Amino acid sequence: MKVVFLCGGIGKRMFPIIEDKFLLYFLGKTLLQIQMEAAKQAGLNDFLIVCNQYNMKVIEKITSTVSDIKIKLVLQKQPKGIADALKSASSFLDEDILIVNPNDVFASSAYTTLLNEAKNKSADSYMLGYHTKRYFPGGYLVVNAANELEHIIEKPKPGEEPSNLVNILVHLHSNPRKLLECIEKVKTNKDDVYECALDNLAKSRHKIKVVPYDDFWAPVKYPWHIFDVVKYVLDTSRPKASRSASISAKATIEGKVIIGDGVRVLENAVIRGPAYIGAGSIIGNNVLVRDYSHIGADCVIGYGTEVKGSYISDGCWIHSSYIGDSIIGKSCSFGAGTVLANFRFDEQHISVTVGDEFIDTGRDKLGAIIGDNCKTGINTSVMPGIKIGPNSIVGSHVCLTKDLGPEKMIQSDPYYRIQTNPVKLDEVKRKKLKEKLEKLAGDA
Repeated sequence: MKVVFLCGGIGKRMFPIIEDKFLLYFLGKTLLQIQMEAAKQAGLNDFLIVCNQYNMKVIEKITSTVSDIKIKLVLQKQPKGIADALKSASSFLDEDILIVNPNDVFASSAYTTLLNEAKNKSADSYMLGYHTKRYFPGGYLVVNAANELEHIIEKPKPGEEPSNLVNILVHLHSNPRKLLECIEKVKTNKDDVYECALDNLAKSRHKIKVVPYDDFWAPVKYPWHIFDVVKYVLDTSRPKASRSASISAKATIEGKVIIGDGVRVLENAVIRGPAYIGAGSIIGNNVLVRDYSHIGADCVIGYGTEVKGSYISDGCWIHSSYIGDSIIGKSCSFGAGTVLANFRFDEQHISVTVGDEFIDTGRDKLGAIIGDNCKTGINTSVMPGIKIGPNSIVGSHVCLTKDLGPEKMIQSDPYYRIQTNPVKLDEVKRKKLKEKLEKLAGDA
């Protein structure tokens, strides 16, 4: 069986995080590596990865580090969705295929659940279905009493969902040629050719079995979904400190903490897990790293900084700051006194602007979302849910209350006035106060 990873798309909802979602690092590995290892645990080792022109070389480098697998890379020239990705790889789809969206994070049991059902040969195709408790911007499934697909509705409006069963893109097709033929016949102006093809297959008595899945699932569609992945990988990992790490006897390490190669933890630093510290990073004096923080490689978390529940990418330098529930891109630098606020006065959910929409994140704690190569000056404040585009600067003493685009600089402009000093000191009062202090000191 061939596992088809769909890596040719270009996400827009993650901005200002511009890295492909499956190339984000968790515990020192890309999400793509983590996904391939999960598939290997289920006995799958033949992979076909559909790439785009921007990520093909990176994917080739990453997959070369995974042992005991067979890899084939295919180029998708334009990001035109799932159906076009399969058409790009059509010459290699001559056996059973398992189509996977590597931007969704799930347990290895997702594979084994589907494969076990397929052994029964109860259908022509199989797909995972997940019962959701709240609205999800994806495909909703309508099934019959035998759990066979009758209809798939892509992204219905909130309140118009036909069921609470949503589609997870882990699909097994025993006849990919028939699927491709059906794709060619679809006529639609939307980006739902693949879903329409499944709909048409179901109507033509091609049995598609929807297999219930109730283990972990975290679709990464928006930046704050990164927190769900961090929680999962930390909760399912074991605490470990590399032998090459240097941890002061005066530092405090509590709970499940993973410390990478060459990390230095200085005096009076406190790390309360679950937490991850990437290779080569420095945790400075009096730093506090709190639960579910994920700090990448080669970072410097300087004196007096508090990091709470944040995802910090590689190469960031932070000094005497508060980083609350924030997502930070690579190579950022924050001046002393920077505060990334994460909580509203009214304690309501924090909403974020995504394109032309104002999205309720469902979170009452969310800090800043900051792209690569950004800087802040001293005493900078950023309000909850604010986004800062890559390569931008927030100047000293700025309180940022609106999103800042990429390649921008914002500075405060106080227009200081110089005038004659109007304050006259009362020397008699100063003398009496001094005498009072001297008397108190003598009494002591």
